[in-house]
Amino acid sequence: MYRVFTPKRRASASSRQPRPPGQFSVDRPVLAKHHPTVRFSIVTPSYRSSAWLKLCIASVADQQVEVEHIVQDAGSDDGTLDWLLQDRRVRAFVEKDQGMYDAINRGLDRARGDVLAFLNCDEQYLPGALGTVAAFFEGHPAVDVAFGDVVFAGSQGQYLSHRKMQTPLKYHTWTCHLSTLSCATFFRRRIIDEEHLLFDPRLRDGGDGKWMVSLLRRAIPMAALGRFTSVFSFTGANMSVGPNARRENRALCLSAPAWARRLRPLLILHHRLRRLFGGLYFQGPFAYDIFTLAQPEARRRFQVARPTCRLPR
Repeated sequence: MYRVFTPKRRASASSRQPRPPGQFSVDRPVLAKHHPTVRFSIVTPSYRSSAWLKLCIASVADQQVEVEHIVQDAGSDDGTLDWLLQDRRVRAFVEKDQGMYDAINRGLDRARGDVLAFLNCDEQYLPGALGTVAAFFEGHPAVDVAFGDVVFAGSQGQYLSHRKMQTPLKYHTWTCHLSTLSCATFFRRRIIDEEHLLFDPRLRDGGDGKWMVSLLRRAIPMAALGRFTSVFSFTGANMSVGPNARRENRALCLSAPAWARRLRPLLILHHRLRRLFGGLYFQGPFAYDIFTLAQPEARRRFQVARPTCRLPR
């Protein structure tokens, strides 16, 4: 069953004064108009991740839905450009950028789909993921953002852990951590066209959290799918777990109201109780199919006999 959270909106997009484009995008053109023949647009920022990018592209290409996959490459010199520009499964753009979030913004500028998402090179979609998301949005026209569940895999595709998603709460996200993952986050294009919520290009690793706080402060309607849609691979070079990510997340926390920072322990407890009573700490045996470095041409099945929500140390 889908878990839907529809907060009271502060004001409709049409009732707010439009924001200057430069506030959300640095020297970027006006966002591309919607193209009615494309359903999904997936944006992948790329730089020196050739082998992982091939797996990411394969996982989007076999979704059996109409999908536009935009790859924004910053000028990779590791062999990526030897094959990327000839790969007909993607729309590839090679240009210097200010970092990952600027690359994502550039891809969103070019996107033509109704439903948008971004998928990093070390991430994949599971079979049928986009079909599940399409059915959800068709059945829930008032919801603008949906979250899938995620499998954490090792560098060879082996199971490490998983995370089930719930709709995030504003002050927990603002002061503690982002409880959702971008690889399983899907949103309607009106988040970009009407709400003008792009990513802060000044950030390098922690822009997801700041973007989510912006969505929550606007009271954007959200829902949890309750289905596995995506895989996050620990490659040994994931930026989201590095020291700069911790610094940027700390800065986000310090930007929260003082009263919320003081109540951080209670917000963490509330978050964990929500997950406990929502059944998110429990999962029976299951299997997942992904592309691996050892077998990039076809998905390989991994059986999970003992699922855990704890990552190995």
